[in-house]
Amino acid sequence: MKFLIVGLGNVGLEYENTRHNIGFDIADHLTNSKEEEYENVKLGQMSQFRYAGKQIYILKPNTYMNLSGKAVLYWKNELSIPLERVLVLVDDLALPLGQLRLRRKGSSAGHNGLEHIQNTLGHHKYNRLRFGIGDDFRPGRQVEFVLGKWKESEIPIVNGAILRASEAVLSFVKNGMDNTMNKFNTNI
Repeated sequence: MKFLIVGLGNVGLEYENTRHNIGFDIADHLTNSKEEEYENVKLGQMSQFRYAGKQIYILKPNTYMNLSGKAVLYWKNELSIPLERVLVLVDDLALPLGQLRLRRKGSSAGHNGLEHIQNTLGHHKYNRLRFGIGDDFRPGRQVEFVLGKWKESEIPIVNGAILRASEAVLSFVKNGMDNTMNKFNTNI
């Protein structure tokens, strides 16, 4: 059985360690924890490993956030993975810093990466793990905040939440979405 885990983010040094790249950071944690490496593939970078008898593909699209749907659809089809075994990792302004929220479907909530995936797939029924980045910004400063680097005081919370998010991904693979939502959709 195969699973596709897609960490959303933007390619380039200027985007490293920014709130918007938390999907890449979770993907990197999973890849590094299994002592795997990425390989350059069409529309991104991919690592893979086996867990609980299942094959996991970790994808970091190189299409930039706003065109993420291209990579999701291509690799879902290329690897013949049903949509219910695809999980998108994404930042979320509406959740407090470090809070995780898994969903089977939902609106894009104004997130350009989710919006493009939804438009590319033709619907909003796909699994996502939202990682709370908080909303500590002044009016008109949302883009600056989302593309900004973590504050020093946030890093311990972020690192702990990346670890929990990685555990949630592995739970999704091993135990299914319902059990994983019951375990990880709690307040921190």
